[in-house]
Amino acid sequence: MEAFAAYGYAGLFLAAFLAATILPLSSEVVLVFLLAQDLQPVSLVTVATAGNVLGAVVNYLLGFWGSLFLIQKVWRISPLEFNRAKARFRKLGSASLLLAWMPLIGDPLTIVAGVLKVNILLFLMLVTLGKLARYVLIAGLF
Repeated sequence: MEAFAAYGYAGLFLAAFLAATILPLSSEVVLVFLLAQDLQPVSLVTVATAGNVLGAVVNYLLGFWGSLFLIQKVWRISPLEFNRAKARFRKLGSASLLLAWMPLIGDPLTIVAGVLKVNILLFLMLVTLGKLARYVLIAGLF
């Protein structure tokens, strides 16, 4: 993660973007490292949120335009994970997108939102709110 931090804001953006995909990365570690470097917390939270939301949009578009083959074989989301995400989404509705920041369940939720063709503006609003709150909390705790 220090490799990302070496590039400052750009590294944080990239780490946050990739962490929002299926890749097992933690943008929070990069954020905390950069906060310790005395960079602007508001700017760091903004950059991390933007990168993470853009990554979630990629997931949404993969679900929207993709096939089950793509979801299962390329992104390696098991049928069990996918069905759990669909069930969670149907049970909680669009509000479940506030949890898009959570490890393990967040990525499948954003893909399912695309598959179910959730309104993109609603998607952006809820995902951004959840991800922003998480980064604000992390920055505030630091």
